[in-house]
Amino acid sequence: MPTKTMEDLFLDGIKDIYYAERKIIAGLKKMIRGAEAQDLKAAFDKHLQETEGQVERLVQVFELLGKPARGKTCPAIDGILEEGQEILEEFKGSPALDAGLLAAAQAVEHYEIARYGTLKSWAMQLGKNDVAKLLDQTLAEETKTDQALTQLAEAKVNREGKTKAA
Repeated sequence: MPTKTMEDLFLDGIKDIYYAERKIIAGLKKMIRGAEAQDLKAAFDKHLQETEGQVERLVQVFELLGKPARGKTCPAIDGILEEGQEILEEFKGSPALDAGLLAAAQAVEHYEIARYGTLKSWAMQLGKNDVAKLLDQTLAEETKTDQALTQLAEAKVNREGKTKAA
């Protein structure tokens, strides 16, 4: 069996995040339908549009690498999205639903931030600066989305979930 290289590991990570982003699109659509607060729905919708652009950016990455755009099953994102689905089902009609959905969305963001940060670093180490630039664009979007979700949680969603329940 041939020895796997850093190139192989990098490509494996790109396939992983490509799969994850495509699954996140489906998850965001469910979260938009399930969220109750209009500003939370709007935040999820904005991220859906960004995620669709991120998938397109990953297709560009595959093209730069001379590889077909193909995903690899990512058990981590499957598990995170499954938790979000459980919140949708178990807290439907509950005042805490939106807070739970927002927390699930941030779990997704944190996973993406970790992945894109690593992939960008590896791309730079492998001399793939054009790829690193594309990955950095997505990393910046993911970080900004996480910050926006934190603001929404602290300013409104968590407070409303708590107030309604009291």
